[in-house]
Amino acid sequence: MTQYTAFTALTVQEDGPFRVVTLNRPDRMNALSRVLLQEIGAVFRVLSEDKSARVVILTGAGDKAFCAGADLKERQGMTENDVRLLLRLYRDSFGAIDRCPKPVVAAINGVALGGGFEVALSCDLRVCAPGAIVGLPETSLAIIPGAGGTQRLSRLVGPGRAKELILMARKCTAQEALSLGLVTAVAREGQPVVDAAKEFAAPLANGAPIALAAAMEAIDLGFERDFEAGLDLEQLCYERTLVSADRREALAAFAEKRKPSYKGE
Repeated sequence: MTQYTAFTALTVQEDGPFRVVTLNRPDRMNALSRVLLQEIGAVFRVLSEDKSARVVILTGAGDKAFCAGADLKERQGMTENDVRLLLRLYRDSFGAIDRCPKPVVAAINGVALGGGFEVALSCDLRVCAPGAIVGLPETSLAIIPGAGGTQRLSRLVGPGRAKELILMARKCTAQEALSLGLVTAVAREGQPVVDAAKEFAAPLANGAPIALAAAMEAIDLGFERDFEAGLDLEQLCYERTLVSADRREALAAFAEKRKPSYKGE
């Protein structure tokens, strides 16, 4: 646990195969300060090397907000160039989530707007509380999503739907978000959203780590290439699974009619 004790604006809880990362600024609705952004990038770089971690769950402290977006109090007095530098930090920090080889599930426990929803979009999957509100309302403030929202949202739901949501600055309820494909599941009434995320991600926690990482890489990077180049990437990713001990374990478990025990080797 010592590798996770150096953080001040977030916490990390180890729970078997799960690592629960909590944005811990409830007094500011977990808004994205410089320190929090730096720590998000740092913790996901550590998590990428944590061989005992199978699934990462990202959530917010309290029951009001997953993350309310930019820390507007901190932004007061910033010059235009200060904001440009801050956007680079957003890109670097959220990029660390993108590059994490473990499945990352956002457990959206309340409001997730602007940069807060952009954090969630950086995750592989999203589970939200029944009362959650999500959206990218930046155009109503005469700016646009600047931490990857225009790119990640359009890749998730298509450019047409992304334009509707961003241009209209729409804020969506949990059920609306589910119907639009913005989130992958909604917790049951009264169910803590982190528990719902763990329940949803249980198959991933027991899955083959090399195969999961290879599948995510093939999907994420292949999306940016033409079809033939995507197939070439898929073949390279498949090769990593082909030579793994986990694949041999899967075949042995099938023959012996038992559950496989994957070690990420």
